[in-house]
Amino acid sequence: MNPRPTSLAEVASRALVGNSFEFELADFLHEFNFRGHTSMLEEKPILLQDLNPSLKVQDAYLAAVAVALSSALGSTSPKWTREPERILREPWFASPSRHLRAVLLTESPAAFRERNLFVSANALSVA
Repeated sequence: MNPRPTSLAEVASRALVGNSFEFELADFLHEFNFRGHTSMLEEKPILLQDLNPSLKVQDAYLAAVAVALSSALGSTSPKWTREPERILREPWFASPSRHLRAVLLTESPAAFRERNLFVSANALSVA
């Protein structure tokens, strides 16, 4: 196994076996910043919610990341990102604080807002 995931599908697979979704996604973003190729976004990740309904947010998040990164590369987003299972029915906020909701509503990139995910403007940044 590579030290870092090289696709969003690999992020989902690693999360499925118990690895931290957030950690694996951050590692993927590091790898993407290094290699940055559309092939890293094309493979359809397994739907985590099929195995655990509480993971709907992660399924939507993977799609939002793929759309945002595709857009940054000037390419069309993969077809799998438009599946209804990748869009949340209820809004999800990256912070439980009611005080930050207005900020997240304003800052959230379009790819995330379209999936009812409200995150900070730097959601795709890696430290």
